[in-house]
Amino acid sequence: MNSSLTKVVLKSGKDQSLKRFHPWVFSGAIKKMYGPVNEGDVVTVYSNKDEFLGLGHYQVGSIAIRVFCFENIEINYDFWKLKFKKAFKLRESLGLTNNPETNTYRLLHAEGDGMPGLIIDFYNGTAVMQMHSIGMYLMRNELAQALKEVMGDLLDAVYDKSEKTLPFKANIDPKDGFLLGESKTGVVSEYGNLFNVDWVEGQKTGFFIDQRENRYLLQQYAKDRDVLNMFCYTGGFSFFAMNGGAKSVHSVDSSGKAIDLTRENVELNFPNDPRHEAIVADAFEYLKDIQDKYDLIVLDPPAFAKHRDALGRALQGYKRINARAFEQIRPGGIVFTFSCSQVVSKDKFREAVFSAAAISGRTVRILHQLNQPADHPINIYHPEGEYIKGLVLYVE
Repeated sequence: MNSSLTKVVLKSGKDQSLKRFHPWVFSGAIKKMYGPVNEGDVVTVYSNKDEFLGLGHYQVGSIAIRVFCFENIEINYDFWKLKFKKAFKLRESLGLTNNPETNTYRLLHAEGDGMPGLIIDFYNGTAVMQMHSIGMYLMRNELAQALKEVMGDLLDAVYDKSEKTLPFKANIDPKDGFLLGESKTGVVSEYGNLFNVDWVEGQKTGFFIDQRENRYLLQQYAKDRDVLNMFCYTGGFSFFAMNGGAKSVHSVDSSGKAIDLTRENVELNFPNDPRHEAIVADAFEYLKDIQDKYDLIVLDPPAFAKHRDALGRALQGYKRINARAFEQIRPGGIVFTFSCSQVVSKDKFREAVFSAAAISGRTVRILHQLNQPADHPINIYHPEGEYIKGLVLYVE
């Protein structure tokens, strides 16, 4: 059916992961390619016994092919439109597509929705696309049009923010910008809390939507507590803590720009509220001397390890920062601690936190084990998609 596509044949024994529907083909697994191939091309993947395995986008790099279909069917506009329909239906079933209290969510989550190399976040009418593969990027206009057909009047604009996420070796010159419509950065709502989103200048697609349910959980623990939100970025955990009745909230980040955003967001929700203070400081330095100041601490650092060769240093970082929090939090305190590094497994992260507890000499108990919300689904055949690991801990 796809005879015009370049055929990629895998080495013997390298087909097992695809037979288990894992969507990645590593460059070392490829035996031969029959025909010319350019980055971003759709290719067919076969075993060394000439068994069809899947269709995917080819790319130079360690992950050479990202498989988006395990059936030998025609790939056309309607194929991608159906992918979007299925993704939208899932969010609809979660009650996210028509909820004025929460009008921002992840609309499409790469491998979790069968479209490796693409994420889409929805911000109250604006969809922000971020491509991590050349194949998805080359189809960006077609994808934007298909998304508009699926969402109709719910979608006002589509913004492409792939300039910094595409492989740097690719022979393209990506520029961020609108693919459909136009909209200004603005205010969105999450469980009734308001925040400014800047998808042009902000990190990721503009906000960390993936901590939504964990922020809401923190709100339940915040009453009458003194809260430290470390690595606060735009202050999401801070105003959820205030909404939960926190006695005081200190937001700390090494970025002055992040602190400015935090102040803006807190003012949106709690204007002139004396409970909040925003501080520009290095996390490790700040945590050296906070003895008995706080009884609820949030540790949500940026990814300490983006590649496997940084794993050891990352685990040491998690251990150090958690040990400092455990050593100095008040008795009966609560620690929300996270890792968003995909290369740090749930077990490795837990080991680092356990080591930190042992170093502190405190009695520590797990109250909750956290991950990303349901609009960031994990493909059961792709466990790497579970990138957020979190623990809520009670420290005696």
